Amino acid sequence: MNTPRTEETMTLTPPQQAPAHRRKQATPLDQMGGTRGLVYSTLPVVTFVAANGARGLRTATIAAMAVAVGIGVERLWRKESVQPALGGVFGVAVAAGVSWYTGSAKDYFLIGIWASLGGALLFLASVLARRPLAGVLWNAATGHGDAWRTDPVSRRYYDIATLVLATVFGARFAVQLYLYEADEVGSLGVAKVVMGYPLLGLALLVVAWAARKSKHRLATLPA
Repeated sequence: MNTPRTEETMTLTPPQQAPAHRRKQATPLDQMGGTRGLVYSTLPVVTFVAANGARGLRTATIAAMAVAVGIGVERLWRKESVQPALGGVFGVAVAAGVSWYTGSAKDYFLIGIWASLGGALLFLASVLARRPLAGVLWNAATGHGDAWRTDPVSRRYYDIATLVLATVFGARFAVQLYLYEADEVGSLGVAKVVMGYPLLGLALLVVAWAARKSKHRLATLPA
């Protein structure tokens, strides 16, 4: 005789636990925080440049900090991750502090300029060390392991993606350093916005391409 199925004997699969192959894969835009993340990343810069042109460095520094803190509070109110909120406030505080200390508006961008150079060199060095960071970071984040490291073809895909990232960071450094030395504060703000998330998003598309090619490649190899 069949036993009636009750709530106690039935096992339901919550929607959030759907099979991995049916889950929607995060896009590069999702990984950067979505459209809101793009807006949040540009608001302090736009505010600083606009306020500096209208009212001077002191007002620009205070306005940029106020916007950063406001964004952080809004993130916390929405119960989003605390780390991006604190990181955003800290980053703007350091940049604004440097600018305030030196008395030069263009120094708001100084740390970011040299950080871009550091990123370019780091990505390039990882390729030379045969540990392309695009592959290391992507597979660590997705939990796919390090099987790709033993396959030269897969590693070559990630070499290409890593070199694209190195080029993006290198271009940021070159363009923004030129504008910095030319004392073009407004143009620095435009360059920081345009060469920020939008350009990084294009590079992440190449990383996603490399990951897909590597996945297909590894699936054809004998176990």
